[in-house]
Amino acid sequence: SIARISILNADKNTFECISTLVPQNMSNITTIKLVLVGDGTVGKTSMVLVYTLNTFPEEYAPTVADDSSHYISVDGKAVRLSIYDTAGQESYDRLRPLGYKDTNVFLLCYSVDNRDSYQNVKAKWVPELRHFGGFSHSPVVLVATKTDTRDDQVGGEAVKDPISTAEGEKLAKEINADRFVECSAKKSKNLDAVFTEAVRAHFHALQDDGKKKKKQLSCGLL
Repeated sequence: SIARISILNADKNTFECISTLVPQNMSNITTIKLVLVGDGTVGKTSMVLVYTLNTFPEEYAPTVADDSSHYISVDGKAVRLSIYDTAGQESYDRLRPLGYKDTNVFLLCYSVDNRDSYQNVKAKWVPELRHFGGFSHSPVVLVATKTDTRDDQVGGEAVKDPISTAEGEKLAKEINADRFVECSAKKSKNLDAVFTEAVRAHFHALQDDGKKKKKQLSCGLL
């Protein structure tokens, strides 16, 4: 089951005020830090704004860094998502990794109407994330954005050479991503799945870590 409550930049007092309005099982909350990465203009900010505020930005404004909070219940687990939206432009390459500390899940994004952003997943973003603990310590969800552009017309002509679902699935396997999800912020399509799968990837990683530690302990006792 999935239920959610949106609160941007919620402080302790705000949450205490609304705590009586949420289900009882929301009292024990796990905080999960999600960091969105990917080329500029792939739609990371739009995805967050539509998901948390149901607002689609009509004009593009490069993000430096933006942090928002979002409360969600997935599979009976109460979660506070700390969503960290980063800038993908090269000019922020030195600043961006400062936000990677203590990341629980990375959302690695490309746009289906931009093949360069798709190719940069392997060329730029995978090496960067691996350097800062992605894949090994923090699960990675590969996210294909702007799926509406595969059908929409741009300037009277269809988008040339869009990235297919099969190509996305292939890339996810090649980089060993924990999950792969396609979405459209413009049409508010499948956004719940993006963040729900991120939560599930986190808890799955915790289970795997627990099994590894238990196995190591068992081996040490032999």
